[in-house]
This record gives sequence, C-alpha cells and structure tokens, in this order.
Amino acid sequence: MRTSIRRSQRLTALAAVAALTTGLLAGCANDSDDSSPDNSGGGGGGGKGKITLTIGTFGVFGYQQAGLYDEYMKLHPDIAIKENVTTRTDVYWPKVLTRLQAGSGTDDIEAIEIGNITEAVQTQADKFVDLGKEVDTSQWLDWKLAQATTKDGKTIGLGTDIGPMAICYRKDLFAKAGLPTDRTKLAEQWKGDWGKYVDLGKQYMKKAPKGTKYVDSAASVYNAAVGGASERYYDKDGNVVWDRSQGVKKAWDVAMDVATSDMSAKLKQFDPTWDQGFAKGTFATVACPAWMIGYIEQKSGDSGKGKWDVAAAPAASNWGGSFLGVPTAGRHQKEAVALAKWLTAPEQQAKVFAKQASFPSTPSVYPTLTPQADTTAYFSGAPLTQIFSDSAKTIPAQPLGPKDKPIDNAISDVGILQVEQKGKSPEQGWNAAKNEIKDVLGQ
Repeated sequence: MRTSIRRSQRLTALAAVAALTTGLLAGCANDSDDSSPDNSGGGGGGGKGKITLTIGTFGVFGYQQAGLYDEYMKLHPDIAIKENVTTRTDVYWPKVLTRLQAGSGTDDIEAIEIGNITEAVQTQADKFVDLGKEVDTSQWLDWKLAQATTKDGKTIGLGTDIGPMAICYRKDLFAKAGLPTDRTKLAEQWKGDWGKYVDLGKQYMKKAPKGTKYVDSAASVYNAAVGGASERYYDKDGNVVWDRSQGVKKAWDVAMDVATSDMSAKLKQFDPTWDQGFAKGTFATVACPAWMIGYIEQKSGDSGKGKWDVAAAPAASNWGGSFLGVPTAGRHQKEAVALAKWLTAPEQQAKVFAKQASFPSTPSVYPTLTPQADTTAYFSGAPLTQIFSDSAKTIPAQPLGPKDKPIDNAISDVGILQVEQKGKSPEQGWNAAKNEIKDVLGQ
C-alpha cells in the first residue's frame, strides 16, 4: 500500500497507502494522534506464557482483514499479535528513525514504505536483521528485492505488495454525466496519455451530478503520472535531479491542469475528509494502485458496492509497495523473523490479494491469483488480476534515493496544495515545493 496507506502504504494509502504510510511501532500505538488504540489481530495482548509480537503498518495492509493474524496465532498458540496503525508515513517514519537511533521503542516488526526504503538501506541497515539469510530471496521480483538490499548484500526488508496502476471510477456518476461506463472503452479513450484522462474530466464537469467532482485531488493525478516515469527524483548515479526531471515536469503539468480547473474535490489523500469523500461519493475517479482496492472497499462501505468499476490506467505506473523489517532492538527477534517470513511468503501474499487485491511482489503466484467474489462484485466484476498484471509487466524500474518520500511529499502536500487549495499560481506552487525540498536536502 500502502501508503501509505498504504500508505503507506502509504501507500500511504493506499496511503497510503500509500499508501501509503507505515505503522507506528514499538507497542507505542497511543503516542500518535491517529494510531489505533487496539488493533490486535484477533487475539489481544497475549496471556500468561504468550509472546506478544507488535507489528506496525500503514493504511490497510490486509493481514488482519484476510485473517492471517488469526491463522498464524492458531498455528503458534504461544504467539499473540498486535497491529499498530498510523495513517501517514510522514507522521510515522520520523518517529521510527528516532527509535532506531535510540535503540529502543521499536516494534518487533517495522513496515517500511517504498519511499523510505532507500533511506533505511543507506542509513539504518545496521539497525535491522539481515533477512536475506533467512529466506529464499529468489521468491521476490529482482527489482523489489534490490530496493531493500545494501551494496554489501544485506537485505533489511522482505517485500509485501507492489502498486501497479489502474483507474477506479464510479460508473453511476459517469452515467449521470453522460460519459461511457464500459471499462474497455474508457481505457481506450485515455490510453497512452494522462492528459487524455484529464480531458475526460473536463467533459464530466459539463454535466457533473450535483455535489460531485471528477477526481479526488490533483496530487492523486501527479503521483499516478510520476510513478510511470523512468526517472523522477534521483538518477541512476544517485544524483538529485527532481527539478530537471522530464518525468516530474510532465506529471506536474498534468496535475496543474487539474489544480487550476474545477474538476478536483481538492482533498488531501489519507486525511479524514478524503475518507468521507469515498463514503459520500463526492468524486467520480481516483488513480488506483492495486492496494487502493481494499481502501475503497473499506471507506466507501456497503453503499458503494456495484457502483465502482476499474479500468486500465493511461500508462503503466507503480505507486506504493512496502517491506517488513525486523529491528535489532526488538525483544523477540527470532519470533519476529518467523512472522515476517510467513506474512510475506507467496502463499500469504496470494491470500491478501484474494481479500483486497494488494498485488504480490512474489511472481510465482501470479497465474493463480483470484480476488474474493465479494471484492469482484464490489467493483462490478472488473478483471482485477488481468488489469493489474498487465500493468505490472511494463512498470519501468525507477532509481530511488534516500529522500524520495519527503521530496514527493513536498511536491504533493506543499506545491500542489498551494495551487489547488490556496489559489496560488503553478509557478508559486513550484517555488513553494522547491523551498521545502531545499530544507529537506539541507541546501
């Protein structure tokens, strides 16, 4: 996710989501304003003789939803699992860094969002167990494994999901606006160009159902577009190139087309108002990495069932994806390693996909992936496996850097919001992001 929700998982979310953002660790769920007070995975805090393992996540990772915590505790009666959730990685990750440096306060398992993994690899590798010695590393996509591996071969995190892109849309709102509702026709209409997707939004707004907008936010469009660039914030040699990257420029331009029009609901992703937008049906489309499927299903609720559909994105893109790491400061390293291995194994990744379409980073399960019937029905029978598999096959490998996530946040949460929510010009928004990134990079 994440994002973020995942994200993170993000994302986020995602939140990512990320979305999505990563979970608050160290059994310290109550020291963040948006942490859940008790998200135990089906059992609670562990009775006499039990070991309680804490795992931090962001957004909706799907482990609890897919019943994996309950399944693991049934297989291991001496283990209790407690999940701590923080919605945003920009809240969570600085706290994790502080705890890693202090050598205390970490959870037994830390989820790490893709935007933070390079920083963790380059600056915190000694604070994590080398999981490469514990697993068959060939199970993961090569590029996914490489993202969590140091130059000297230490793997600090095991890959969870990846974020191949689609477009999720409300076909009921499209019909009311006089637009096509067939997913194949829509995909053809915007194929190859995010600008075509935005152009359809201009058509939507001519007959938009009262109280609705075409898209949730300009930042959503930016993140989807920049996720398909071969280069964004860093080049292959590790140089910061965000301000001269063609991928960033193209994504910024299309986001500005959204931000300076009336087609955006002007929401900040993973904020409560964004969640309310899903529930109330106030926007018709959202850039939709695979982890977003579970997020939409959760936040839109029963009222959204059968109204959402999924179409191929204008271009292949990756947004989000996460890792599970085991801090060396954890009290139960042996048990935590075993749980991290089990949760990220191909069989478990397939179960999470079946529940909420979070797309695995273990390709051996791709031929067998099947979403749950309820999830397929929720999204109007969309062929989720095919849509996300097709996207995943052509996602470009992007160089990542240690400040990928804060640079991305500066553009999305500072630069774009200055234009979209405060009425600044695109030039003023760009300069605001630039100043923020200078602070991030210590320039």
